[in-house]
Amino acid sequence: MTVDPASLPVRYLPTSDGRLAYRETGSGTPLVLLHGGFTDHRMWEAQIRAFAATHRVIAWDARGHGASDNATRPFRQVDDLAALLRGLDAAPAVLVGLSMGGGIATDCALEYPELVRALAVSGVGTSEPVFEHPWVLKVIADQEASLAAGDLEGWADAFALWAAGPHRELSEVDPEVVRLVREMGLATLRKHTPDEPDHSVRVTRTWERVPDIRVPVIAINGALDSPDHHAMTARLTSLVPDGRRVIVPDAAHYPNMQNPDAFNAELAAFLDRLP
Repeated sequence: MTVDPASLPVRYLPTSDGRLAYRETGSGTPLVLLHGGFTDHRMWEAQIRAFAATHRVIAWDARGHGASDNATRPFRQVDDLAALLRGLDAAPAVLVGLSMGGGIATDCALEYPELVRALAVSGVGTSEPVFEHPWVLKVIADQEASLAAGDLEGWADAFALWAAGPHRELSEVDPEVVRLVREMGLATLRKHTPDEPDHSVRVTRTWERVPDIRVPVIAINGALDSPDHHAMTARLTSLVPDGRRVIVPDAAHYPNMQNPDAFNAELAAFLDRLP
């Protein structure tokens, strides 16, 4: 029977600073899906459908995103993830993370190695990204300028460009992907106020510590993603003892949404090879 992700109830894990929201289905090895920045668990619907028959699939909303509560004091996303894995008795888990979510996954392998069985990341290396390419810097600058002007729609237009990448126009991207990326981004922004403090605390020295990761790592990157995102995944997989990198065609920063069949095939092959 095919799982309809939208029909799954949103559940909540209480923490000392509000609740973390997630959806869960299936049984077996835990497969935990970690969304990108400004998005939420809905970006993983194709993966929830594909893997629910073989895995216990858990898709969370990071603090301050989706249905999870905002922070009221300093916190680290990796500590939230550790609390979720322990609270749901879901460790060791295979962590699948895109962009920000991939950084959190890598952080977890560094900070809580006992909770991680394997890592599958996309469009990221660690939680300390390196952005140098002119196209990337312009998109980030346009997002920041729109926010400063209070132009949320303008911000969403710039944010959606990650789905196109630097090699094509947004009009060439599946309109449903663009719609969902914009919708998730705006929903996240509207959870916060312009004067709200940023309580997030970063994990440090991540790149220096990456060679200590001892679990299998795969990077599944969209072929049309930016050179910066390709460089980070290549760096990550070259530094770990058991790392490999694969490319998904016809996709930019969201290969799991833009070419889900190819993304799922690569992820399934990786899972099948795990000891």
